Amino acid sequence: MEKKRVVIVGAGVSGLTVCKHLLELGCQPTVFEADTMLGGVWARALASTKLQTPRSMYRYSDFPWPESMTEEFPSHRQVVVYLDAYARHFGVLGCVRFGHRVVGKEYHGVGEQAMAAWVEWAGNGQAFGSGAGEWRLSVADADGHVEVS
Repeated sequence: MEKKRVVIVGAGVSGLTVCKHLLELGCQPTVFEADTMLGGVWARALASTKLQTPRSMYRYSDFPWPESMTEEFPSHRQVVVYLDAYARHFGVLGCVRFGHRVVGKEYHGVGEQAMAAWVEWAGNGQAFGSGAGEWRLSVADADGHVEVS
């Protein structure tokens, strides 16, 4: 059986988690990250930025902070190191395509009349409840070359 391909936009806190869980479900996730490093907003935060909540409340439930982390409010750099350790531990880094920005998206395979009837996400794992179509993304690499898939 072919693995279900799934795209995640951004290798921040949420994107890394989604990728990890999709790998566990047997999917084939690809994470498009426009930056050259993971961490989302944490990667580009001001040097003085720190967590505003205690680290015990800002962590993945299945991945504790390292014992060497003693600061109650880690710096942005420490958060990025933590996220990198999480991604490496769960094999997420191999799914990330750094320097790739999603610049467009279109849904194909379903007519406009059918789309107009969709009022909300069906919540059943199928695209808009039908599963009849697919998303086509335009992704630009660091050199500006755009690939549509």
